[in-house]
Amino acid sequence: MNPAAPPSEEEAVAPPPTGPYKDPTEKLLMSTEGATAMQHTSARTGTRPGNRHDSRAPGRAPSRRGAEHGAEHGPGASVGSRSRLPRYWFAERLLSVLSGHRPVHWMLGHTIGHAYEQLVRLAPGAPLSMNGLRPVLRHCDEYVPQPGVIEAFARITAGERVRAMAFRLEQGTDLRWRCAAVELGGERLMAET
Repeated sequence: MNPAAPPSEEEAVAPPPTGPYKDPTEKLLMSTEGATAMQHTSARTGTRPGNRHDSRAPGRAPSRRGAEHGAEHGPGASVGSRSRLPRYWFAERLLSVLSGHRPVHWMLGHTIGHAYEQLVRLAPGAPLSMNGLRPVLRHCDEYVPQPGVIEAFARITAGERVRAMAFRLEQGTDLRWRCAAVELGGERLMAET
């Protein structure tokens, strides 16, 4: 281009660059260099990004340890994996209510039929509260009499004492599980009519 020649139409239309960067590619280059510096910093300090909570490296598959043992509640299963099962989810919550650690209304949206009334009658006495020790859910298993119904039973311990709890779960049309009945230690809790 001749320095004495007037600017072409394309050059005359483009506005002069503003800001600290004279060339738009210079801004892109600077942001890329900054990102690289940040990557090196986090790699050097060994920290994970702020929204990451697992310990595995990016690109790695999650551990299949539970699947290797062939059972969802076998030796390789963790407490976190079992809490995703409806029977354990409800057993933990029923235990919290019936031991006096949570209020009854905590189960309000998770019960149907007479189950909530059963909990209202039972909870004030805290039947699973054992001599000041916090009860622990040791095991929970299920029987599926038909699709959409789970009859579960749990073993609860506190110190040397062992208690039993049974409950029925029913799956609604919205595919959510709800507790329909509760029994403790062999005594059936009938709803008053």
